[in-house]
This record gives sequence, C-alpha cells and structure tokens, in this order.
Amino acid sequence: MKYFQVTFTPHPCNETVTDVISALTAEIGFESFVECEGGLDAYIQQSLFDEKSLKQIIADFPIPGTTIDYTITEPEDKDWNEEWEKNFFQPIVIGDRCVIHSTFHKDYPKAEYDIVINPQMAFGTGHHATTSSIIAELLDADLAGKSVLDMGCGTSILAILASMRGADPVTAIDIDDWCVNNSRDNIRLNRISNIDVKLGDASLLKGHTPFDVIIANINRNILLNDMPAYAACMHKGSEIYMSGFYVEDIPAITEKGASLGMKFIHHREKDRWAAVKLIME
Repeated sequence: MKYFQVTFTPHPCNETVTDVISALTAEIGFESFVECEGGLDAYIQQSLFDEKSLKQIIADFPIPGTTIDYTITEPEDKDWNEEWEKNFFQPIVIGDRCVIHSTFHKDYPKAEYDIVINPQMAFGTGHHATTSSIIAELLDADLAGKSVLDMGCGTSILAILASMRGADPVTAIDIDDWCVNNSRDNIRLNRISNIDVKLGDASLLKGHTPFDVIIANINRNILLNDMPAYAACMHKGSEIYMSGFYVEDIPAITEKGASLGMKFIHHREKDRWAAVKLIME
C-alpha cells in the first residue's frame, strides 16, 4: 500500500493547532501523525487522498488567525525497522504489565505480557495514546475463553494481547493489505495460533457469529458509520471498546451506542484522546 506524507507547517505552531489538524484530517482518511520541527507529518493512503477536501479543511480552519502551509511527498522505500530503531521506536511498558518491543531491542523491561512487533512501515508500534488506552482496558478485562474481534487491527498488537490474556478465538480485520501481512508476521513472532486475520471492512461482519468482545481503534466517523454492523454481531453482555477520537467526541459515540442498545460503562483519556467501554444490554 503506497502512502503520501503531507507535512503541515502552521503559523502559529502549537499543540492546540496540531491537535485540530490531526482531528480534522483524520476525518478525510489520514491515519498516522508524527510531530516534526515546526509542524506535523501526516500519512494517508494514496488511493484515499483528496486534495480538494484538504484545501477546504485549511480554508475553514476553526482557529482564527491560523495559516497553514503544506507539502506532499511520497515516502521512499526503506528499512522501517532500522528507521524506528535509530529514531523513534523504543520499548514501552503499559500498566507495568505489558511491554511492547521489537526484535532489534536487546535491553527492555520484563513484564507479564511481552509483545514483539516488527513495524514494516512508520505506523503501528503501539505508542499512540489510543492504543495504550485500549491496552490498559484489555489488561483489566476478563478475556479468558471469550471470542474477540479486533477491527482495524493495524499491526495486531491488541489482538495479540487479547490472545495472550486467554481470548479464543480472535479475529483481526483491516482494510490495508500491508496491515494484514504485517499482522500475520507479528502473530508468528509471538507464536500465537488462534488469530484469524482478514482483509476487508465492516461488511465482512454480516451474518457473523456474535463476538463476546469487540475492539475498534479507528476514528470517529468510521466508528459512527460502522457501529450498527458491530451491534449486529453482539449478544447481550457483549463488550465493545472503542478509541481513535477525542474526549469531546464521547457524547456522539455513546449516543450512537445507546440507539443500538449499548450501555456506556466508562471512558479513559490520555492527551485528549478517549477510549470508551460499552456493553450490549
């Protein structure tokens, strides 16, 4: 899957401005964001890129007095594992119970759950606030013997942790063929055999046997659009954990859930990003 890298240079440049850029561009398909000097690098699949929509977002930017310049490049093919090792990807520990690292890491903390991830592109290492919040939820959840769906699985960190915590079987779905291939590699690295990885979107869920637990770490608009499909493959007592949106989006998510028979249980927040837990009544 080929990507564009769009480098945004806002004036003024501050955390509030870059957060709003992230939120607005996520709604038109951008899926990964990395702070850079003077702005923000954002990544989008080339097949989803719509420059007209991007220009409209900039023209309608909601913070008065802000101007935004941008450049578009195509990231060169490179050894992303080497790039992460040199520049970005450091082992992380979540809740003192889960450590995420790569095969090139030699010195990392020991933890109850040890997940090995080799990111083959610049996305999906588990450092984002949404991923760490969902991991914290899974560490608290009772998953033993439960069927789990990881929707928008990326590198399958969440599916792998669910399996390690006793979930069985586990289904992982993503629209990106790179994510599917990388997920299968990571699942093998962790010597797990009960995760079925599929290429596709929420339409794959039609007629599926209900899941006990659903994980969906995507973005606000896709979640709102796909929640009826999730509800259709839940039974009474099924849990759903969703993230990929900001704290101020919680009412929209919970109201949609309520209309589908889901009860809001609680939420977590980190750096203004939210994760919610709902249960089917």
